[in-house]
Amino acid sequence: MAAGTFDSTTPGNSTTVGDRTTPDDRTTPDDRTTVDDSTTPDDRTTTDNAAVAQRHSLHRIGLFRDLDRPRDVLAHLGPNWYASIMGTGIVANAAVTLPVQVPGLRVGATVVWLAASVMLVALTAAWAAHWTRHRAVARSHASNPVMAQFYGAPPMALLTVGAGTLLLGQDLLGEVAAVNTAAVLWTLGTVAGLASAAAIPYLMFTRHELAPDSTFGGWLMPVVPPMVSAATGALLVPYVAAGQARLALVVACYAMFGLSLLASVIVTTLIWYRLAMHKIGPAANVPTLWIVLGWLGQSITAVNLLGGVAHMALPAPYATAFEALGLVYGVPVFGFTLLWIALAVAVTVRTAWDHLPFALTWWSFTFPVGTVVTGTSALALRTGLDVLAWLAVAFYVGLIAAWVTVAVRTVRGGVRGHLFLPPAPAPT
Repeated sequence: MAAGTFDSTTPGNSTTVGDRTTPDDRTTPDDRTTVDDSTTPDDRTTTDNAAVAQRHSLHRIGLFRDLDRPRDVLAHLGPNWYASIMGTGIVANAAVTLPVQVPGLRVGATVVWLAASVMLVALTAAWAAHWTRHRAVARSHASNPVMAQFYGAPPMALLTVGAGTLLLGQDLLGEVAAVNTAAVLWTLGTVAGLASAAAIPYLMFTRHELAPDSTFGGWLMPVVPPMVSAATGALLVPYVAAGQARLALVVACYAMFGLSLLASVIVTTLIWYRLAMHKIGPAANVPTLWIVLGWLGQSITAVNLLGGVAHMALPAPYATAFEALGLVYGVPVFGFTLLWIALAVAVTVRTAWDHLPFALTWWSFTFPVGTVVTGTSALALRTGLDVLAWLAVAFYVGLIAAWVTVAVRTVRGGVRGHLFLPPAPAPT
C-alpha cells in the first residue's frame, strides 16, 4: 500500500505517483551560479571554487550524492515513507500465521519485526524533525490530493508493529511488556486511523481539485486503517478484562470492520470504473492497484480473528454467528481476491514490459500481499483445506521476493539521495 514523494497533476490529467527529477535533469551548483559578464577571470574562478565547495563531504563517498546538502533528506519527507514499515512488519506477522511452519521461521520473523520497530522509531523521529524544520512543506502534504492519501500509512505502520509486538515480542520483552506496548501502539494507530478515514475524504469532498481520471489505488490508504485495527484488535481481546471492557473492544472492532469495508468497496468500484473508462494511466500508478488486495486480505483476516474470540465477549447465538461469518464472508471475498490478483499481475507485467519506474509506490507489492497471506492462512486454519494452506505458503514466498526486491531498491535510492528529492513538475 503505500509510495515515493508523490506528485499530483493538474485537473484533467492523470494522477502521477512517484515521479522525480533525475540527477541529470537537476541543475548542478555550477549551473545555478550566475556570473556577470563584468566579473574578472579571477572573480569567476573564486565563484566557481565556492560553488564546488558547496558539495558536502559525504558526496565524495557516494552518500546522498543526488542532494546538495545531507540535511535535504528531511526537506520533503512525507507520510508515504511509512509504507516501508508496513511492508516490512507484515513479513514478520504473516510468517507467524502460516499454517505450515519450518525451523528458523519464527527467529527470522523476530529479526524482521525488530527491524520494523527500529524503522518506526527512526522514521518517526525524522518526520518530527521534518515538521519542525520544514513546516510549510509538511503542511502542504494535506492539500496535495495524492500525498494526502498516504496519511493512512503512519497509523497502519503503528498497528503492524504493534501486532508483531504481541505475536513475536513476548519472546524478548515478556508478556506484560509486550501486551502493554502492543496496546499503546494499537490505541495510537486506531485513533490516527479513524482520523485519517474521516479527515482525508472530507478534504477530497471540500478542497482537493480532482479530475475524472484522478482515482488511483492510493485512495484506499486513508480508509483501510480501521480494518487493520479490527484485525489487530482481535489479538488483544484475550488480554482485556472480561466484562464491559472486552465487550466494548469486540463491538468496536466489528464496527471498524464495517466502516472500512463499505468505504473500501466504494473506492474499489471507483478504481474499476477509472480503469475501464480511462485505462491504466501513468506507469508509476500501476503498483497502487495492488493496494486493493490490502483491504480484501485484511478483511478476511479480521473477520476470522474476530470470529475466533467473539465467544469471549458475546453470548450465543451471536458468538456462533460471528464465528460462522468468517467462512460465509471469507470464502466469497477470497474468490474476488484471486480475480484481482490476476488482474493486477497482468497489468503490472504489461507495464513492466514497457517500463515501470521505481518509486516508493513499489511498497504496494508488499503489505497488501501480506494481508492476502494472513487471510488465506486464516481460511486454511478454519477449514483445514490443504490447498489453502499451500496457497498461503506460495503467497508468502511471493511476499518475500517482493520485499527483498523493493527493500534493496529503496536502500539504493536512499543512499544516493534520489528518493528524497522533491517531486518533478507534473506533465501538462
